[in-house]
Amino acid sequence: MSVGLLLVTHEGIAQSLLDTAQKMLGTCPLGTQILEVPLDSDTQQMQQQGQQFIESLQQGNGVLILTDLYGGTPSNIAHRLLDNNNIKMVAGINLPMLIRVLNYPQLNLHDMALKAVSGGHDGVLLCDCK
Repeated sequence: MSVGLLLVTHEGIAQSLLDTAQKMLGTCPLGTQILEVPLDSDTQQMQQQGQQFIESLQQGNGVLILTDLYGGTPSNIAHRLLDNNNIKMVAGINLPMLIRVLNYPQLNLHDMALKAVSGGHDGVLLCDCK
């Protein structure tokens, strides 16, 4: 068993990130679901769908939720899914964060959440020209 992964983002972001990560890695080693939230969505319906995804991903080792803009609608929906200690959420998803998580499928939920944060942080660089 491994940690489940739920990506909750604005429409068009999660699928694109996951497709790119899978092409780069050749696989997706974690059970993964995507909840993309359209700008005109019914947030109650989106939360219910997110809860169904959580239940399908929950195999005993927890679920890591990666979301995009903290405080945005997808993040708020994801935050409402945090109903127990077996779910963690990290906001600010980017490709380095997702790649880092997928490269460490054996980690427990707590360590995977920390790995997500470090991957996202380490992937942001200021690149000055000479």
